[in-house]
This record gives sequence, C-alpha cells and structure tokens, in this order.
Amino acid sequence: MHVQEWLETIPAVAVYVLVAVVIGVESLGIPLPGEIVLVSSALLASQHGDINPYVLGACATAGAIVGDSIGYAIGRKGGRPLLAKLGRRFPKHFSEANIGLAENSFQKWGMWAVFFGRFIALLRIFAGPLAGVLQMPYWKFLIANVLGGILWAGGTTAVIYTVGVVAEAWLKRFSWLGLVLAVLIGIVSMLVVKNRAKKAAAQRAEAAEQEPVPVAD
Repeated sequence: MHVQEWLETIPAVAVYVLVAVVIGVESLGIPLPGEIVLVSSALLASQHGDINPYVLGACATAGAIVGDSIGYAIGRKGGRPLLAKLGRRFPKHFSEANIGLAENSFQKWGMWAVFFGRFIALLRIFAGPLAGVLQMPYWKFLIANVLGGILWAGGTTAVIYTVGVVAEAWLKRFSWLGLVLAVLIGIVSMLVVKNRAKKAAAQRAEAAEQEPVPVAD
C-alpha cells in the first residue's frame, strides 16, 4: 500500500503525531523516510480538509528541531565511539566514507552545515549527532537547527500543499475539458457518419435510376 493511501486510513491527529515522530527519529540519527512521510502528508492535506497544513507544518518543524537537539546531546555524550556503533548498526548510512564526507562538511562550513544539511538526506541524519561529537557550541547548533527546521519542514509543507491544491484544481478543470471534448467528438463523429450514410444512400438511388429498365418480350 502506498504511504499516502495508508495515511488516508488514520485520523488527522495520528497523521500529525506520525509526522513529528518519524521526522524527529530521523533527525535523531536513525534512518527513516521522514521526507516521504512529510510530502505524502502535505499532499493529503491539499486533498482533504481534515488535515490542517499549518498544524502539519508546525508538527514537522517541532519534530525536526527536537529530534536534532536530542541527537546533538547523544552525540556530545557518546563521542566517536557512538559513530562506530552506528556504523555497525547502519553500515549503509554510517559508513566511514559517509562519516568522513559529513565531517569535512562540518569542518568547512560549521553551523551552516547543520542549516543546509537539513535539505540533504544524508546530512539530515548526521547533523545532530555529528555536531555533538565535534563539540559544536550548542548556541550555534541551536540557531542553525531552529532556522533549518523551520525552513525545511515548514517550507516543504507549504510548497507541497500549494502544488497539491493547484494540481487538484487543474485536474478538475482537465476532467471537465475532457468530458466536453469527448461529447464534441461524439457529436462530430455522429454527424460525419450520418452525412456519409446520406451520401451513400443518394449514390445508390442515383445508380438505381441510371440502370436500364428491362424490356418485356
């Protein structure tokens, strides 16, 4: 079952909670499809009035900020042994190559890596724990975390919701246009067939008139 189809089967409150939890856990450092859940929920909100996009965006933002903050605290306490443990547990995401790439980004960009990392799937998982491991001052991390969380979670919700509303309206207009076009094609086809049948009948009548009448002996 598709994510959006499954989300349609649960109450709006459950959708809010699910979005906050999944994004929060992903931001904490555990690979989960946070972006997929957020995009699916925002599309669902554009099609059903039960889900408020503002509440959805707020829940997504809260999950992102809180999850990243918890990840930072865990990383600061666990240090590099934590990264090694995560590497054994999630080798695909926390491989040495990926950790090295993320660490280089942090060393080069500092708090901007936390901010822009929110928009990159790999760095979104690393941002909190790695910032803690690298002992980034918390106030710098918090500023980048809050701004990045608001812009990514709130912005994604707003953009996808707007696109969904516009797309739905366009599809509705398209369906009406399709119906009108189908009716017009049907009428034109009927007239063409009728006209051809009429011409064929006239040609047969004309041919019958031109046939010589047999003379009786």
